[in-house]
Amino acid sequence: MKFVVDMNLTPEWCEALTAEGWDAVHWYTVGPATALDEGILTWALTEGRIVLTQDLDFGAILAATNANAPSVVLLRTHDSLPESIGLQVISVLHRYQLSLESGSLLIIDDGKSRIRILPLRGDLTTRLSPDLPT
Repeated sequence: MKFVVDMNLTPEWCEALTAEGWDAVHWYTVGPATALDEGILTWALTEGRIVLTQDLDFGAILAATNANAPSVVLLRTHDSLPESIGLQVISVLHRYQLSLESGSLLIIDDGKSRIRILPLRGDLTTRLSPDLPT
């Protein structure tokens, strides 16, 4: 998988993702810090990358545009540092790799995750995972 890490997350996420064998770049290395979320999504789509973010706007944009891609991974945890939640996030990414490669919105909360297949169409495409080990 290939990722672009949004400006609101530490570049350390790139190290955590590449340690798993995935390709990851931080947005500051490929685009302006002032880029609009729509621009980041367009770039991610063109480059075949999954957006890793904490920004709720990405999910809203996917819903509003009825987009099939790119996939977005939304971290909704109290602590977003890879040294704190990296193992949890990596485990969830492995679990949902096929869905992410096909187009989905993956939301990772403290202790649980849920995925919605793109395009977003109501609650029928929502699957909840069981609580994750800490």
